Amino acid sequence: MTQSRPATRNGDPAPAWAGSPESSKRPVLIYLQAVLPSLNPVERLIAEYVLDNPERTVSSSIAELRRGSGASVGSIISFCHSLGFKGFAGFKILVAGELAQGALSASQRAGQENGSVFHNVFQFQCQSLRETLQLNSAAELEKVSRALELARRIEFFSIGMSYPVAYTACAKLKLIGLRTAAECDSHLQMINATQLREGDLAFGISCSGSTTETVRCLEIARQAGATTLCLTNVMQSPIAAQADMALYAAPSEIKYFQAPLASRITQLALVDALFVSIALRRKNRTLAQLQSAGINLLRHKNQNHEDTTPRSGSNDPR
Repeated sequence: MTQSRPATRNGDPAPAWAGSPESSKRPVLIYLQAVLPSLNPVERLIAEYVLDNPERTVSSSIAELRRGSGASVGSIISFCHSLGFKGFAGFKILVAGELAQGALSASQRAGQENGSVFHNVFQFQCQSLRETLQLNSAAELEKVSRALELARRIEFFSIGMSYPVAYTACAKLKLIGLRTAAECDSHLQMINATQLREGDLAFGISCSGSTTETVRCLEIARQAGATTLCLTNVMQSPIAAQADMALYAAPSEIKYFQAPLASRITQLALVDALFVSIALRRKNRTLAQLQSAGINLLRHKNQNHEDTTPRSGSNDPR
């Protein structure tokens, strides 16, 4: 598609469509959902038609897809090439295979739409969790997990509704002995980014992938020599362009006043997966760290209890 590709650390452009379904083996329908916000208007017409009509797309000729989507034949061919396919036929074959496995099938959607609002929300979240697992390979998760474990210092960058995810990740990793920090003020975050060095890791979290402050912090940290990592719901986004490693949470299909309701559950699931992976590798150290933290927290709790308990014979109204 037409977005600028992320640059490597030495400034050279990354391989064309390194994250495309054909090159990364990601499910094409899930991939299209993830990159949808970053597509140009013509590409978006095609992608939205395919996502809304996956079964019809498989049985359509390229002329029928042109009539249905409103895009030209040339744009459709370019769209398929951008995804790593030789042509429209190869694209249809992969979509057909995914439909056979139940990805985004019409019957699945109909079943969700016929349920209650509460049931649908849970079903959408379950589907998003499955899609998130498909978007992130075990090899990539392992790579990120080890980078976090080996980092001298981990600094989280995030604002707004994404900040609770960053704070949770920071607290979990700190609990098992990693050096982490998650400043809440965006100006102080930028100052912290300037102080990172080689061996440190900057972890940016942005649901939209385009939060200006978070993207800028990752850019500064990268220029300073730190390793950069992002967690976002949008592939081909500005934050991904500044990241040495990227994790993707599947975007939610739930609509609220016609705006996507971004799911934090999928982001938190990725955080939990990384936490457990690191904790298991550091099993003895993790147990010692948890035991030490537990003992000290219990002492603190008991001390507070003693301080607030009235002494016998005391006139203290407490």
